Amino acid sequence: MRFHLKKLYTGRLPVRQFFLGGVLLGILAMNFGRGFLLENTGLLSEDVLYHMKYMTVDCRALFVYVLGKRAAVLAFLLIIATTYLGLAAVCMASGWYGMLLGMFLSAAVLRYGLKGILFTLVSLFPHILFYAPALIVLLAFCEFLCRNIYFKDGSLYLQEGRKSILTPEKLMQLLFILAALLTGCVLESFLNPHLLLGLLKIF
Repeated sequence: MRFHLKKLYTGRLPVRQFFLGGVLLGILAMNFGRGFLLENTGLLSEDVLYHMKYMTVDCRALFVYVLGKRAAVLAFLLIIATTYLGLAAVCMASGWYGMLLGMFLSAAVLRYGLKGILFTLVSLFPHILFYAPALIVLLAFCEFLCRNIYFKDGSLYLQEGRKSILTPEKLMQLLFILAALLTGCVLESFLNPHLLLGLLKIF
């Protein structure tokens, strides 16, 4: 994929392309680096899944942990969006999540074949239904924030003495991100472990 630098500053960022490119990169990395990334690390090995099958999950503790991780990512992206690196961070975040998905899916398929696809789907359900929209809106919001602070018509500038760019519409987007993120954390912590353990019993 080839991107013109000017396009990054004057138009919408090719976030979808970066995500799909990340997925492809993750798949290739896992397949060509199978010996190190899969075998040596024990990722999704039968021994790991066996211990998962019989573990006891403290859902409340898991919720605190998950919420802390998701909130840290949210805060990082919002903060870096207020810097000159905001647009690059949006592209990198999109590619990074795509690569993680590609690697995880590839690892599951390499280990367990078609059952690995089912394992991947259950591992991400149902919280992905809230995380995905939250991430999409968040990346769009971060792009908007960075552009309105630094970039206009492909040139670098810094707005001064202007009204707040956090309009009611943008504040509603922030509230949506927070609500979707919180709902996703609840589902990931209190529902997904039971679904995953149920699958592992018949895996």
